[in-house]
Amino acid sequence: MQELITFIAGSLVDSPDDVRVTVTEEDDTIIVDLAVAKDDLGKVIGKQGRTARAMRSLLAAAAGKENKKSRLNILE
Repeated sequence: MQELITFIAGSLVDSPDDVRVTVTEEDDTIIVDLAVAKDDLGKVIGKQGRTARAMRSLLAAAAGKENKKSRLNILE
């Protein structure tokens, strides 16, 4: 899942070297923290949050294969 979010976010931003993804697990939940450069934050969130919502949907589908829940945190 880390590779999935890294690939998507890296494709969207102007500074792919600044993309940082960390994954932690708590019980049955996979928590993914995504950090990008300040100038690229809007590109990752998208208009009205559509891009972030799409990434969360893909993450939920990937986590569902493992019978787990997922949460994507976009950090500033």
